[in-house]
Amino acid sequence: MPEIVALVPMRHHSQRVPGKNYRPLAGMPLFHHIVTSLLRCPEIERVVVDTDSDPVMEGLRKHFPSVLVIERPDRLSADTISMNEILLYDTSQIQADYYLQTHSTNPLLRPATISRAIQTFLSNTPAYDSLFSVTRVQRRLWDRDGRPINHDPDILLQTQDLPPVYEENSCLYMFSRPNLLRRRNRLGDRPLMFEIDAIEAWDIDEELDFAIAKFLLTWQRKAHENQ
Repeated sequence: MPEIVALVPMRHHSQRVPGKNYRPLAGMPLFHHIVTSLLRCPEIERVVVDTDSDPVMEGLRKHFPSVLVIERPDRLSADTISMNEILLYDTSQIQADYYLQTHSTNPLLRPATISRAIQTFLSNTPAYDSLFSVTRVQRRLWDRDGRPINHDPDILLQTQDLPPVYEENSCLYMFSRPNLLRRRNRLGDRPLMFEIDAIEAWDIDEELDFAIAKFLLTWQRKAHENQ
């Protein structure tokens, strides 16, 4: 089994929602949800959090002592810094065969889904050199000039019959350091798309997303209990 390290970048500053990463959601700080899910994945050797946030570091030391903390250098803390640059730094600090990167803003991502992504990627290498998660979209889409993207307006198909397009949802990425170094991008030359249910892929980016995520977490837990 290749060695897999999970990377979770968490910046202290948040542009739209102050204190987002450590703000309470459904009874625990937001970042607790994704860290707990990652720690439940047997395929992951180590969970690593890159952060410049004192509340996050204190919470990890208290509740998740097995998690490795990488203190983000000041030069990588600005809003304008690309995630690829942060990943280049993180992968220079801890060695692994492959890295799985996710975000604290994906609290509904389940351990089973993370494990399935890892297994799917490993079973498809070397045909694919990286993985990214997507959400299926089957709605009538148009470009900025009013041209249809995925449908013919003269043939009014039901939306469930439209050819799907896929949105990169930023929930999961898998890659190796050599490819990251070579391309300065977490996506390789032959990335594999991994589809995730839209509910699990819910991302907290704005204030309203907290309320929606709280509802979805409750719904997800009840659905899981009734299975």
